[in-house]
Amino acid sequence: MGERTLHTDLLVVGGGLGGVAAALTAARLGIRVVIAERSDWLGGQLTTQAVPPDEHRWIESELGSRSYRELREIIRAHYRRLYPLTPDAAADPRLNPGRGNVSRLCHEPRVGALAIEELLSPHLASGAITVLREHDVVNVDRRDRRIAHVRLRGRDGDLVQVTARLVADATEEGDLIEQAGMLHTIGAESYGETGELHAPPEPDPRDQQAVTWCVALEYREGEDHTIDRPAGYEHWRDTVDARWPGPQLSWKDVVPDTGAVRWRPLFAHSPEQAVHTGADDLWHYRRILSRQNLDPGFPGGEITLVNWPQIDYWERPLLGVSPEERELALAEARSLTRSFVHWMQTEAPRHDGGTGYPELRPRGDVMGTSDGLAKEVYIRESRRIRPLFRVTEAHIGVEMRGAGAGSALFDDSVGIGHYRIDLHPSTSGRGYVDIDCFPFQIPLGALIPVDVDNLVAANKNIGTTHVANGAYRLHPVEWSIGEAVGALAAQVAETAQTPAQLRADPAGLRRLRQCLRDELGVTLEWPDDIRTGRSAS
Repeated sequence: MGERTLHTDLLVVGGGLGGVAAALTAARLGIRVVIAERSDWLGGQLTTQAVPPDEHRWIESELGSRSYRELREIIRAHYRRLYPLTPDAAADPRLNPGRGNVSRLCHEPRVGALAIEELLSPHLASGAITVLREHDVVNVDRRDRRIAHVRLRGRDGDLVQVTARLVADATEEGDLIEQAGMLHTIGAESYGETGELHAPPEPDPRDQQAVTWCVALEYREGEDHTIDRPAGYEHWRDTVDARWPGPQLSWKDVVPDTGAVRWRPLFAHSPEQAVHTGADDLWHYRRILSRQNLDPGFPGGEITLVNWPQIDYWERPLLGVSPEERELALAEARSLTRSFVHWMQTEAPRHDGGTGYPELRPRGDVMGTSDGLAKEVYIRESRRIRPLFRVTEAHIGVEMRGAGAGSALFDDSVGIGHYRIDLHPSTSGRGYVDIDCFPFQIPLGALIPVDVDNLVAANKNIGTTHVANGAYRLHPVEWSIGEAVGALAAQVAETAQTPAQLRADPAGLRRLRQCLRDELGVTLEWPDDIRTGRSAS
């Protein structure tokens, strides 16, 4: 087939939350954007990876990002408009469709994808944003310190060459970083390099967080939806690993911050009681559709999203390995998830003393698939650029900075975030690392690489260390990173400065921050009582 050429102000490769936020922000500021995404859905960890949003406790307040709040309200409005909600649920300004414990907004991935389409819709209609769905990067043409163009191939074989003033790598694994031959880090840095309390003694590229292939399950009383026993089932059922208190196919797991072993079953009481309680069991952990919110005549059942420790896959890394080992790792991650579903359906201890829950029905329709598994594996860790400024545990960790000290303040802050430093068991053999940290800022210098002038990072590939990445990788932080990239792209298009030049220019940096704060409604610094941990509200 032939090849076409597109010229744009901003090319965003990767349609996750960072990529969507970058494109939306740039279009609202009047510049043209091309998004290239390998899936048919946009949204990344929220949609194709099917992870309900992990957020901080101030997410419902005015702190954070106005456009992220807009996305959340569109999701809620979808349920209010179209679902048969009870009067109480319909009137709840903070409707949580799934009433899950992990988030104030547990919802179906399919609805998240629809909400993103609604946000982008006017910009697609105007032509400000062009979305190339199901397109993969063929090659990146780098000439010295610039990306000359990026070539993409669609599923139908069409080739598209895109040239842009600014390129944003918003991929889940920092694909452009590698394809452009940029300086970058994989896995863990050493204590000697970073001075972090929780860094390993030696650098370890294979110290990469576990990935998870999520699955959605509905409870259908009296029905049998048992799937075939997957190949490799016995391996996952019987293997005992030092990172875990027994086989992964069990109701045992680990409390991340203490290492204590706990027994957490599917249902604390019974499936019938689960509708009306918020128990600390697995069913409620990431439940994405709750019967309690719905009219009694609604024919569907409750749906939960399985992103539980039992399906964390840590046997092989995805990054820095051969294509064959990578494909094997992805296949084994799928096998683990399917094996856990089969175990729950056939061998798991039941709440009533029996064995197995054949009533669990995989719900691929809410995931955009046929088998109940997410479209893509959930990625917690990426290649990371060598940045102008690197965020470490010393900037955000409570233990390193001292109680009450608060996080470091950055003059080039372009957003805020908060989450514990949460590192899942890794492919190097390390178990959980779970560290308290202060509410933090996102420095612009962490988004800008040292070796390319017209590419920036717009996902979890920014310049953090392996340890600090555990706090910077969640939904609202990724969105804020993308927003900053979109605003930066608009200013680059207007001034012809490189991102590094803009950051070094006091007037240019001041103008960027003013645009984020005043035009876009982005919070750039936490109130001091929150930043220092003095406020518990």
